[in-house]
Amino acid sequence: MESNSPGAVLPYFSIAGNDYEIQLISQGYINDTYAILHKGTPAYILQRLNTAVFSNIDTLMQNIHHALPYLNDENYQQISLISTVDNKAYLRINESEYWRLMTMVPKSIAFNTTEDEGIAAEAGRIIGKFHSLLQRAPIKVFKDSIPRFHDLSLRTLQFTEALGNTSSEQLKTAEKAILFARMTLDEFRTYNPGSLPLRICHNDTKLNNILFDKQHKKALCLIDLDTLMKGYFHYDFGDAVRTIVNTVPEDEKDLSKITFSENLFEAFVDGLCENSDFLTKAEVEYLAVGVKLMPFLHGIRALTDYLQGNIYYKVTYETQNLDRCLSLFAFTKKAQEHMDYMQEVIADKF
Repeated sequence: MESNSPGAVLPYFSIAGNDYEIQLISQGYINDTYAILHKGTPAYILQRLNTAVFSNIDTLMQNIHHALPYLNDENYQQISLISTVDNKAYLRINESEYWRLMTMVPKSIAFNTTEDEGIAAEAGRIIGKFHSLLQRAPIKVFKDSIPRFHDLSLRTLQFTEALGNTSSEQLKTAEKAILFARMTLDEFRTYNPGSLPLRICHNDTKLNNILFDKQHKKALCLIDLDTLMKGYFHYDFGDAVRTIVNTVPEDEKDLSKITFSENLFEAFVDGLCENSDFLTKAEVEYLAVGVKLMPFLHGIRALTDYLQGNIYYKVTYETQNLDRCLSLFAFTKKAQEHMDYMQEVIADKF
């Protein structure tokens, strides 16, 4: 098979008929994603997986395959993988090209940002439900599709190597971001979550990876499960907070617009508390740390990618990764300023 167009790969999946319309979905930095419509009605999501980012597709897809049966509840919308005609969970064309087909959740919507406390609360509730459901899954079968994905020491090493191999022009352009990264890394020198329980985490719980019912704005489920693997709960908590309490996009250039909405934070925590019985006291004490850690980790990764020539994240202009980095670092600073506040709210609500 030589063609790599979505129309050419669709017949290799076990779906009835051939009267389908294909629409590109531009949202997302990593994979190529298409909506598959049947007689005008959305039916499936087709994705070409980015093998430059995900080098171990077998492990990635096995993790999703193991998790999906557990992610099914009267308060959680199930998503299913559509097998290929030869009964495989995904389509492999060659070593660098893989496709998968999944059911699309009808009448659903995703939000990049929000100012609605109800949406924030629902996001917290569904993330808690996601983790509650996966408590039943055997953690030993889940492997690391991206080893050390949120490992701060690894990201520090990659950042340091990028500094030594980039151009003087890029070093100059990113000077402020580099200084902030070094200062914040020093603040994290005592960070050590090793005593916390490992959990099956989503590891990318930004707001637009949550589907909501279009009419009632009830959270339905989490999507984009490529990074589903073992991790610590404060990863998922911090990643969600950074995109919920900040009401502008994560690559916002006007840093004065970056916010930390206390109302949205408290609503999110209220929602989480509905499904939080699985959390230990030690995990609760780390939640606020996660709110500072996750935007910083994403920021230093974006900065590293910029210094390396934009090889990881999709960009539409040369300095977009630097803009993402500066925005994420600005929110990291906001999180630092709200540490005492967050700890008080968390202690009160839990």
